[in-house]
Amino acid sequence: MTNDYGILLESGTNELEIVEFEVQDNKYGINVMKVKEIIQPMQITFIPHAHEHIEGIIQLRDEVLPVIDMAKVLGMPPSANQATDKYIVTEFNQQKVVFHVQNVTRIHRISWTDIEKPSEMYQGIDNQIIGVIKMNETMILLIDFEKIVVDINPYSGIHMDQIQSLGKRERSEKKLIVAEDSPLLRKLIHDTLVEAGYDHVEFFENGQLAYDYLESTIEQENTFEKVQLVVTDIEMPKMDGHHLTKRIKEHPQLNKLPVIIFSSLITDELRHKGKGVGADAQVSKPEIARLVEYIDELAL
Repeated sequence: MTNDYGILLESGTNELEIVEFEVQDNKYGINVMKVKEIIQPMQITFIPHAHEHIEGIIQLRDEVLPVIDMAKVLGMPPSANQATDKYIVTEFNQQKVVFHVQNVTRIHRISWTDIEKPSEMYQGIDNQIIGVIKMNETMILLIDFEKIVVDINPYSGIHMDQIQSLGKRERSEKKLIVAEDSPLLRKLIHDTLVEAGYDHVEFFENGQLAYDYLESTIEQENTFEKVQLVVTDIEMPKMDGHHLTKRIKEHPQLNKLPVIIFSSLITDELRHKGKGVGADAQVSKPEIARLVEYIDELAL
């Protein structure tokens, strides 16, 4: 199974396709845009002293890729029937990773409005669940695959020290809006932008809240003029970043507002989706210094 279907999904519709998979009969989901292909398990080379969630590495055509055991990640026992096991080959945050799951069932097309934010009772900063989808009598849990990878390899995430490469920074009075659903990433982005000189940053946990705020400021002309740029993730409940960008660019009074998409899903294959909705720039999430450079350029 290859990722031809995900590329065909029109940008800006506020829909996504998810691959449903299972671990110990529990149902989970991954965005199709992260999936390169789904293959049968193959010979693994064990890596001594690797992280406990890493099974080893495989050679897939000309590439050597790490394999992450999702049963171990989720604290569950290994598969009782390995005949149904599958490898989900993914690409995000400029890297390819294989996830070992216990079954792959089907693909669903849904709206981001149908995805519920996890309750604060069980979400927590260390939880891997970023959304809940009610599907008939079952629930599908959306997994934070970026966090799984960063937990294994912290260097693959956002680091404030990347800003040091930009040299001495002046403080800025420009006001930025950031739409990002992850509490951990909101804090990392906040701290990094403050280090870069941007003190006036307002955060929203999904695109709908960010858009509602921008619309509310139109009547308050002085407040609106201070909002000089929007930074948005793509994957967010209620309204995703592509749809947020499209709504801003189609709005008669907001359409001049620069929008930067800052997401793990910025790849050569998927970059056209952001262009299609009018994004002024697109940056892959580890490249926080590049994000700051675009903000410097576009927040006029």
